[in-house]
Amino acid sequence: MAITDSARPQPVGCDLCPLHQFARLRKLGPDDLAFLAKFKIGEAWFEPGAPILQEGTPDGRLYTVLAGWAYRYKLLDDGRRQVLNFIMPGDLIGLQAATMDEMHHSVEALTPMRLCVFQRDRLWDFYKSLPSLAYDITWLSSRSEIILDETILTLGRRTATERVAHLLLHLYDRAAGVGLAAKDQVRLPFTQQLFADALGLSLVHTNKTLRRMHGDRLIRWVDGECEILDREELERIGHYDGRDVPPQPFI
Repeated sequence: MAITDSARPQPVGCDLCPLHQFARLRKLGPDDLAFLAKFKIGEAWFEPGAPILQEGTPDGRLYTVLAGWAYRYKLLDDGRRQVLNFIMPGDLIGLQAATMDEMHHSVEALTPMRLCVFQRDRLWDFYKSLPSLAYDITWLSSRSEIILDETILTLGRRTATERVAHLLLHLYDRAAGVGLAAKDQVRLPFTQQLFADALGLSLVHTNKTLRRMHGDRLIRWVDGECEILDREELERIGHYDGRDVPPQPFI
């Protein structure tokens, strides 16, 4: 369903940013907020399925996700797709174009999305004027590298069951940290095909693995609602240890 202008929340100042309510996201100090208020140029909204960033194109803006889900991916010439990561509130997108002049991956909205917009040609001001925020950008880049390391390990070495267990716990914990999951339940706003593309598996193999894990009372996934039934066993299967991540900075 389209988001009409009347249904959109009004843009808010940085001091009233909706991300401040989430414990997983690190609180910003007064100097940071004052700087970001000058750096922000507005807000943007995207419908499900809308491209936010496209591989091979430049983009003059950076975005912080205020609400919604998206995914980052690359396509081969024949249409085969590899999902690289899922994007949630608090995540920064577009930094690659800010340093490489064009995107080397694409980003597409999975749900209605609300984004905070910054002008990328002012990124250097972070490093000149407020090193604490510049460090936060470095932190976010480092965290993205850690997630990419896990993705490579998943695609290269983990079995199908290990892949599913690890990714589901990773998504649940990230979603829970920004109010999108609770009580071991999370709504995953994507198809099993997209999930398979993130795991590097066929749809058939992914479906069989999910059904087997459902039968073993590890998870329940029905109509997009996923419930973690045996977290301890999933952590063991997926070699997962992701709950001690320090609070994530955001801009």
